[in-house]
Amino acid sequence: MHAFRLLQTICNYNLTHRKLLGYRDDMSQYMPRFRARFMPRFMPSRRDFAGVRTHWREDALAGVAVGVVALPLALGFGIATGTGATSGIITAIVAGFIAALFGGSRFQVSGPTGAMTVVLVPIVERYGLSIIAIVGVLAGLLSIIAGLLRLGKVFARVPWSVLEGFTAGIGIVIALQQIPLAFDVAKPEGGNAFLVAWQSLDLVMRGEVHRDAMIMTVLAILIMILAPRFFKKVPASIITVMICTFFALLFKLEVIKIGALPRTLPVPSLPDLSTAQWGAIITSALSVFALGAIESILSGKVAEGLAHSKEHLHNEPNFEGNFDSNRELFGQGLATVASATMGGIPATGAIARTAVNVRSGARTRLSSIIHALFLSLCILALAPIVSQIPVSALAGILIITALRMVKPRAILEAFITTRAVAITMVITAMSTVALDLIRAVIIGIFVHLILSKFPKLNR
Repeated sequence: MHAFRLLQTICNYNLTHRKLLGYRDDMSQYMPRFRARFMPRFMPSRRDFAGVRTHWREDALAGVAVGVVALPLALGFGIATGTGATSGIITAIVAGFIAALFGGSRFQVSGPTGAMTVVLVPIVERYGLSIIAIVGVLAGLLSIIAGLLRLGKVFARVPWSVLEGFTAGIGIVIALQQIPLAFDVAKPEGGNAFLVAWQSLDLVMRGEVHRDAMIMTVLAILIMILAPRFFKKVPASIITVMICTFFALLFKLEVIKIGALPRTLPVPSLPDLSTAQWGAIITSALSVFALGAIESILSGKVAEGLAHSKEHLHNEPNFEGNFDSNRELFGQGLATVASATMGGIPATGAIARTAVNVRSGARTRLSSIIHALFLSLCILALAPIVSQIPVSALAGILIITALRMVKPRAILEAFITTRAVAITMVITAMSTVALDLIRAVIIGIFVHLILSKFPKLNR
């Protein structure tokens, strides 16, 4: 009994002593520190929308311009992935809206991209469509964790020569992936884009080609090349879609069309994990996460560079030139999770659409939000018209868009000035076409490190 009273006295003394010294016995003492350190950094704030009242007109025009460019690309990338046009447009709307709020750049425009298509096509071929939602959620969570752990600088240090070769290789792969859609032939089995394109062309040479689809693809390619010369203020992709759709309806061409689109966004739902193949899911999610991190941070850095080059932005007192790569990982992770739970695909920052946003006069994040709202309005009001767009026309658009990612002049200039850079670019591009994107980046970094040890090649 005396021992019990002694123990009670000691406990009461310790409690009183801790309270007098300001100690707290729960974990709530750490929450203010956590909020002070992380919440302002990763959550939207009034500072993110400084200048909206002054520049909302510029943001509105830029958002509509980006939306016009994004519509055919979102539809095309959704079809190219194998998940369908609906998943592409859902990704552009949902991920575009979420990333605009939580991302690390006020100019970044997010959505489905060609690079992500290159990663997802082999995954769909091997494991089916059902795995995409689980992979998207897991990849998004990995990106959120990477942002909280401040790993953005790790991905930002990928050498420029590797990124250039990586981008060129992606362009080649995207163009090759469109061959079956362009000629409307049965897509051969396999995940390698080069082999699939070769086998598809073999079917074409044997006469197994849909004439109307080939006409539509050639027409789309010609318009994409010629339209910028005559319509400098209107995106070539939207002109191509309009003319090809009208042409197909006028002459009643027998081509595959996008088909019916939903008038509303689906209700978010968690993916089914009952039959999950966790080995395949984890490896696929790691690939999707790594690619999303690299492309989003690259796009954000490009946006910052373009913004600095815009004199009217650089001279503004509230201009923030620093791109937050950690917040970008966090925001893109949230966007990918939201997209995956609503039937979309993993999203990343889109370099081309981001460039259009800056060049169209965007000032704040409002432009990216308006881009997502504009796409929603298009689906609500123009779904019957959009459903008539020929798939082969979108294939032609993606072929030209992809080939423009390949920059032979940059490679030739690199060979003349710095051979090590050119060698790294070429090897990375070839590895991207022959292998996969993640291994290509690893090989490119390895080659860059080796060649950096030989100063003679850097002349």
